[in-house]
Amino acid sequence: ADLSMEECCDKGVEWANKNRICASLPLISESRECSMTQVQCCRSHLEKQSCSDGVEFANVREKCDSHMAKNSTCEAEYFKTCCYCCLLGKAAQVQGQSCEPNPKIGYQCGIVFRTCCGKSEEGIDLSISDYAPKKEPVEISKEELDQEDPYLHDGCRGGGPCSQQCRDTGSSYVCSCFVGYQLQPDGITCEDINECITGTHNCGIGQTCVNTLGSFRCQRDTSCGTGYELTDDSRCKDIDECETGTHNCPPDFICQNTPGSFRCRPKLQCMSGFIQDALGNCIDINECLSTNMPCPAGQICINTDGSFTCQRISPSCGRGYHLNEDGTRCVDVDECSSSSQPCGEGHVCINAPGNYRCECKAGYTFDVISRTCIDINECRRYPGRLCAHKCENTPGSYYCTCTMGFKLSADGRSCEDLNECESNPCSQECANVYGSYQCYCRRGFQLSDIDGISCEDIDECALPTGGHICSFRCVNIPGSFQCTCPSTGYRLAPNARNCQDIDECVAESHNCSFNETCFNIQGGFRCLSLECPENYRKSGDTVRLEKTDTIRCIKSCRPNDVSCLLDPVHTISHTVISLPTFREFTRPEEIIFLRAITPTYPANQADIIFDITEGNLRDSFDIIKRYMDGMTVGVVRQVRPIIGPFHAILKLEMNYVMGGVVSHRNIVNVHIFVSEYWF
Repeated sequence: ADLSMEECCDKGVEWANKNRICASLPLISESRECSMTQVQCCRSHLEKQSCSDGVEFANVREKCDSHMAKNSTCEAEYFKTCCYCCLLGKAAQVQGQSCEPNPKIGYQCGIVFRTCCGKSEEGIDLSISDYAPKKEPVEISKEELDQEDPYLHDGCRGGGPCSQQCRDTGSSYVCSCFVGYQLQPDGITCEDINECITGTHNCGIGQTCVNTLGSFRCQRDTSCGTGYELTDDSRCKDIDECETGTHNCPPDFICQNTPGSFRCRPKLQCMSGFIQDALGNCIDINECLSTNMPCPAGQICINTDGSFTCQRISPSCGRGYHLNEDGTRCVDVDECSSSSQPCGEGHVCINAPGNYRCECKAGYTFDVISRTCIDINECRRYPGRLCAHKCENTPGSYYCTCTMGFKLSADGRSCEDLNECESNPCSQECANVYGSYQCYCRRGFQLSDIDGISCEDIDECALPTGGHICSFRCVNIPGSFQCTCPSTGYRLAPNARNCQDIDECVAESHNCSFNETCFNIQGGFRCLSLECPENYRKSGDTVRLEKTDTIRCIKSCRPNDVSCLLDPVHTISHTVISLPTFREFTRPEEIIFLRAITPTYPANQADIIFDITEGNLRDSFDIIKRYMDGMTVGVVRQVRPIIGPFHAILKLEMNYVMGGVVSHRNIVNVHIFVSEYWF
């Protein structure tokens, strides 16, 4: 049934209130006029709603930075226009300017301007009409204006102090908010209620709540797509284009609905042997061209209108064909399968129906002069592009090789370093380097200059510094060396290079008898039987000093032995020292110090004279007198080198002379042993 224009318009307004969009507006009638009315009413209502939202937003926020203003839809443009015009009216009111706008800003903007400026006497009419009649201004007196305007002194005139709605109570006023807003604690300002956060929305599963100024909208997570429409419960429902009449099937076709689309089926059905095209025409089927041969062997198929016939043939095969075994039809001769190789070397034979052709194999090219296939030298044609190192041409192909120290990669073209050390080419240690390897030796060995592979022992003892490695003797061993000491009297020091003397007397490893005294010397020991002469006795302890051992005999006279008492010799000492062989003797070496007991002052005291009386062979020693720390000291010096082994006994006298007469004498017998080795 045909719908009235009011019903069509109501449907458009209802859709706008519910969905806030007219893009997917479902048309309720096939009538063109009804559809146009439905769309226009939907858009007009959305424009009015968008303008109202813009005015409300300007009153609440004092700015127009809504996310709607960032969109490019018509509704967003109306929102932004009305918001800006309201802000202009409010600014004119604050600055005390006239509420009559400039006519150039437009009629609709002027209505919003006056309303927000507070000078409008009527409610906000946001319907857009560029053809509204303009009234001529009439001069009205103040008394007449007061009589005609009962709200002239209303406290809520022009919106009053309230941001949205104001109700004058006579003595005061009460502010309230639009639906979707809530009054703030100051009793004046209204703030939008975010229904999406408070949970007061009614969006269902598969929908997302999107907050708007004063309201909200439910947005489906995914669109329905072409051929579907969104139902009231946010479900996608197939559009039956055949029922709604939105299909484009011609009159000779029948519309058949499918999920999301439709099909046009022709009303006329073709007979057997025909097929129907897209326009519904019946076209003959050529059964002779089908893959399943309709006729038996030996017969030819002849197509007819709606069918076919079979006719027996007697084939006459042309060049390149021959009769099959049944003699019913001609089959191709495969010339390439014969052993005669019709194309020759370097060619490949390709069979074709009734013929064959010769082509050059891969790696060959056709020579127009000789009319044969010749090998392509890929290495010369593409130098440096096929192989990383070296390219070797072969008939019809090529292969890559690598230089020494590299091996061919899996791709057959690149070269990668060969780790020669895996085959142990070196006698000791091997270090792989890019494209080669390097042999090196462990400590104590050196690489052979002959082959660069073998490691030869370094004779450390034969080096120029070899004589200074060991203090006695250096013995070379593979990869190192060892220091040795004389077979007796010495042991190797902890540093494994120097030799230390073994003190056999302290270690009690000597063989001296009970009546003999053991004296240690460098590299050995001596057993000496040192007895005190008559009228002398040994002192209590044997004095042991560095490199020396001393036995002292003190005079002990018998009673009434005048000759003993008058003898000036007071002590006789035996000292054993061990001296090195000075092979490079450059200056005298001080070896013995005889300290006098009597001090050197006062001047009238006895003079002290030191002398070597016996055993100074080849004048190898001398004695000098020196004053040290207030004492008189006799210093025995070696003034000439002595090559060991050597043994001498020096007899030293220390005489105390007073008035030209020796009053006191001490005799020191020094046993000097010069060793062959000294460390």
